[in-house]
Amino acid sequence: MSKDKKMVKEITPQQEDFSRWYIDVIKKADLMDYSPVRGCIVFKPEGYEIWEMMQKELDSKFKETGHRNAYFPLFIPESFFQKEKEHVEGFNPELPWVTEAAGEQLEERLAIRPTSETMIGHMYSKWIQSYRDLPLLINQWSNVVRWEKRTLPFLRTSEFLWQEGHTAHETEEEAKAETMQMLEIYREFVEDFLSIPVIVGQKTPSEKFAGAVETFSIEAMMKDGKAVQAGTSHYLGTNFSKAFDIQYLNRDNQQQYAYTTSWGVSTRMIGAMIMVHGDDKGLALPPKVAPTQVIVIPIGPAKKREEVTEKCMELMDGLKQAGVRVRMDTSDQSPGWKFNEYEMRGVPIRIELGPRDMEKGQVVLASRISGEKKFIPQEQLNKEVLNMLDDIQKQMYDNAKSFMDSHFSSVETIDEMKAALEKQRGFVLAGWCGSEACEHQVKEETGATSRNIPTVVTEHKGKCLVCEEPAKHTVVFGKSY
Repeated sequence: MSKDKKMVKEITPQQEDFSRWYIDVIKKADLMDYSPVRGCIVFKPEGYEIWEMMQKELDSKFKETGHRNAYFPLFIPESFFQKEKEHVEGFNPELPWVTEAAGEQLEERLAIRPTSETMIGHMYSKWIQSYRDLPLLINQWSNVVRWEKRTLPFLRTSEFLWQEGHTAHETEEEAKAETMQMLEIYREFVEDFLSIPVIVGQKTPSEKFAGAVETFSIEAMMKDGKAVQAGTSHYLGTNFSKAFDIQYLNRDNQQQYAYTTSWGVSTRMIGAMIMVHGDDKGLALPPKVAPTQVIVIPIGPAKKREEVTEKCMELMDGLKQAGVRVRMDTSDQSPGWKFNEYEMRGVPIRIELGPRDMEKGQVVLASRISGEKKFIPQEQLNKEVLNMLDDIQKQMYDNAKSFMDSHFSSVETIDEMKAALEKQRGFVLAGWCGSEACEHQVKEETGATSRNIPTVVTEHKGKCLVCEEPAKHTVVFGKSY
């Protein structure tokens, strides 16, 4: 086996073992390493830069809609959780507790935050006194801890990075509008920036966020047919306001509870992006999120290398001025090794330049997604690269959308669902009467959970797939991470 081919062979094919493929890819691409603490990972620069790209884009969207960043403590007093019963019951199994500090037992246990509704509720009760203090629109970039029993790097870890938005409003209408606005921001970000198609909808009561009135989600399909909840937005009503006494003097000079929301996405999106777009060569990064959009590889004998490298640097300067994130590999590895390396790392475009190309005044462009190679006049390089980046971004979305559509079934009964999932893993559309018992039976018999009640439904179901009573909702079901 040649040295150049060995790298690809070290990645388990997706069809052979998708989970093994995923671990192989994130390790080979140097995105992370395991920490000595169970369920926790170290983000290496290659992985953290992807998160930085996501963070930068989302943060700009939040600021455009009037949200400001703040930071709240990692430690939350146990008494805060007791104030919102449903919330503490929902998170209690995953909560790690601090019971001792500086060699002494604490008077009150401190939870390491799983999410910040309780701490922020406490602070909002101090900050909000009048309708003039509303709306209060705050976002936090932070880490959270949930002691998961089963972990998988990026997708489900004991500690992970995320953003969590928390807002307070005068009216129910304003708070609901905020909930849907943020859901739409997530949809736009995931579809346009990450090239991942999603299903937008409302969670069923049993799947909603603990303490929320309504939870909305965007659901994405991985290449193994499983679902990943890519983002959530929660309308909390006055539940947390009443628990934490977030009251204000309204325009009629009367005390009123504020209406609140919360919403968040996490580094889970990195895992989802890998599972949606990756292939047996390794990562495939959408250009908008790729820290390196173009890799330049000088080719040719050593005696010509300096001349070729100088020309590469000149071309790179032009690309940087055009806003392209580009770098060059001048290592002594063979060109074949480099081609495989950067395909595995998911760099969208490769530029090759050798002595013959210089004689002809051209460069070679290669697409990570289509594999297409183009011979481009050097003076047209900037324009061609920008066009190719746009094309790759769109191709990746179209490919993912085509996959999701081809792995989407519609059924009338639970037996049909079983047959559909045995034939091909994916999403299943079915009617549901609204009974938690029927929803639970689906999970018990098929292993699939309700993903959401889609906002846009092309086909309404008339009967519940379990009890055959009239369906109140048409629901997307699927197995998930």
